[in-house]
Amino acid sequence: MRGNVYLRSATTALLAVVIAGPLSSCGYNTLVSQDEGVTAAWGEVDNQLKRRNDLVPNLVNTVKGFAAHEKEVLLKVTEARSRVAGAGSPDQAMQASNELSSALSRLLVVVERYPELKSDQSFIRLQDELAGTENRLSVARMRYNEAVKAYNTTRRRFPTNLIARTFDFEAREYFETPEEEKAVPEVQF
Repeated sequence: MRGNVYLRSATTALLAVVIAGPLSSCGYNTLVSQDEGVTAAWGEVDNQLKRRNDLVPNLVNTVKGFAAHEKEVLLKVTEARSRVAGAGSPDQAMQASNELSSALSRLLVVVERYPELKSDQSFIRLQDELAGTENRLSVARMRYNEAVKAYNTTRRRFPTNLIARTFDFEAREYFETPEEEKAVPEVQF
């Protein structure tokens, strides 16, 4: 009778080890899921960056028709757009996108000097499309940063940090707003 009790205890212990072994990989699975979530969120950011990039040439051409002598600003927008299109990694795309945002801000300042441009219907439509795209980009950027935060937090927690280190799950970078965009614009009357 006592032999059966020991046999049951040993069987129960072995069964617990067999069941607990696969469950310990849950940290790995969580990291994989969250890493894929970050990648998917970046896909949405990338989609909005491409949408904005597609609008820029039309905007530049419209402004060029009214303000041809503003070549320096138009050239900077075009160069920044090319850098976004040629970005090979999310980090490069983030930096190029920030440069394009800055160049577009300067372009919109130039537009203020041309009242006839501000009243042009094609320019108004393009400006509205660009504003909508910037809003979608802002939402996509926020969702991406939330996914990065969840992933990086999970990656740093014990015992998942051991799994992350073992399987080379690297920290992901946030899509940060450049300092010049954080500055409060100066309004003069």
